Amino acid sequence: MDFQQVLTPPQFAAVSHHRGPLLVLAGPGSGKTRVITHRIASLIHAHVPAHQILGITFTNKAADEMGERVRQLIPDSRVEISTFHRFCVKILRRYGRGVGLDSNFSIFDTSDQQQLIRFVLNELDIDTVAYNPSTIASMISRAKNDLITVDRFVEMYQESVGDHLQAVAARVYPLYQKLLLESNAVDFDDLLLHVASLLKGSPELRATLDERYQYILVDEYQDTNLAQYQIVMGLSLNTRNLCVTGDPDQSIYGWRGAKIENILQFERDFPDCKTIRLEQNFRSTKEILRVADDLISHNQRRKVKSLFTENQEGSPVELLCYQDERHEADDIARRIREAVDKGAHDYTDFAIFYRVNSLSRELELALARHKIPYQLAGSVAFYERTEVKDLLSYLKLVNNPDDRIAFSRIVNKPLRGIGKTTQNKLIRWADERGISLLEAA
Repeated sequence: MDFQQVLTPPQFAAVSHHRGPLLVLAGPGSGKTRVITHRIASLIHAHVPAHQILGITFTNKAADEMGERVRQLIPDSRVEISTFHRFCVKILRRYGRGVGLDSNFSIFDTSDQQQLIRFVLNELDIDTVAYNPSTIASMISRAKNDLITVDRFVEMYQESVGDHLQAVAARVYPLYQKLLLESNAVDFDDLLLHVASLLKGSPELRATLDERYQYILVDEYQDTNLAQYQIVMGLSLNTRNLCVTGDPDQSIYGWRGAKIENILQFERDFPDCKTIRLEQNFRSTKEILRVADDLISHNQRRKVKSLFTENQEGSPVELLCYQDERHEADDIARRIREAVDKGAHDYTDFAIFYRVNSLSRELELALARHKIPYQLAGSVAFYERTEVKDLLSYLKLVNNPDDRIAFSRIVNKPLRGIGKTTQNKLIRWADERGISLLEAA
């Protein structure tokens, strides 16, 4: 394959740079995924064994898409392309003993996590209405992403003056973590925290993984948190063939712990790195690019890029202001209906984004008034359905008899007349004898 024929010069420079650290600053619509997949193909063409290449991104959808694109370029390749969490599950299944986990550990999702926190609050005789389990879960999650240990968290917040929520979280976190370990379970944040801890504390594991993964590619690096940063650094101590792609201007996850410093300081972490800017946009019109560039130029913490496109000029970007949500929604619906009635567009050409879910009601009512068909994104996902979660809990309990959240979910499904009082007695009885809830039942 002649990569130079199908890539722009900056893209080809990124694809053909094999040895040493590489920072790819990729503007929106600049072919970032194309660069990553062609870089993997280029490495394989250069006789790098596929099992020595690791691609990491953030979502299962992105990982699957990237894997499919690589297979289109190299049909027989078996490159490992994974999310951070999926990669960490693999590591913990094999090396989790180092943090007290058996290989059959359970993974608690958000609802499992909140259920366990609710149990902890009840055990501590704390009002679950006044102190929402979801809010406390978010505080614990942020602490884990920032690599704050239980002891450090308690030290920081157990005597918080004027902030009762932090003081309550400092009481909940230790017992929550203790019960997770006793259940041979982790939450999503533990996956990152435990692997970061293993890499920090085990030079032998670092050496093993360093030998295995000779070439590492990390996508959306601007969205990595401290735990993910430590994992990437732990995998890149000796063999420094690390390629990260991202754009500080597209950092949107600071609210959940993402550290923009990770990409801004990459050149400090790797002084010998090569930096390549992908500045040609293949997606947007000139007008959209101008407005976006003018807006983002006010950011102070960024890497300057000179974005350009060879696409058409495009329609002007408009800013419209309304007196309330209803007038706004009605005008949006009217404009869509007029454009379709004129034959200029189909309904499928339009998408409406809103800042908070509460705004969807007025939009749906307006679309219905104007007889506009629509599909609302974000409905209940398959694995979030009650019956699916119940069935999965049965399977989790078979795999891990210590999983108390799975047990509590299915102990009365179908109804067996086992109330909360009986369940609590059973939990205490099992704890006293050091046996699983399944054995106790």
